Amino acid sequence: MTPRVEIARMKHMPALLRILWAFTRKTDWLPVRRSRLTDIRILFTLLREERVRMISHAGRPVAFLAREGARVHALYVHPEARGLGYGQALLRDAQRTGWLELWTHAANTYARAFYAKAGFLEVASGNMNDERMPDVQLIWQEGGQA
Repeated sequence: MTPRVEIARMKHMPALLRILWAFTRKTDWLPVRRSRLTDIRILFTLLREERVRMISHAGRPVAFLAREGARVHALYVHPEARGLGYGQALLRDAQRTGWLELWTHAANTYARAFYAKAGFLEVASGNMNDERMPDVQLIWQEGGQA
């Protein structure tokens, strides 16, 4: 059964923050540079502008993707829900645009493999993140000619 992707609403904010913080606050190699208040403000804006899509399981959000046009800003799946296809479903939903681009931490080998499997190509490297860590830019284009 394909998970249902829906627009996240303000009422989902506490659950979405728990998903976000389960990664950003509990990943050993990732330094914390943003305050929780800053995360709340950013997510509030994304929700208000309807830029967050999510998947729920058993009545609670378990994964979300935030984007603006073709730019993916975030894709997070709760640790207890990883490996169940929720990230793939959110990415397929976003890929309906025909073109996507994003940055991920170079150290995040799991994410890099996930995006490579979905047809993304690594095209650049830099330090474009809040944590001031090496990262890579990935792009995907329908038909594979990125």
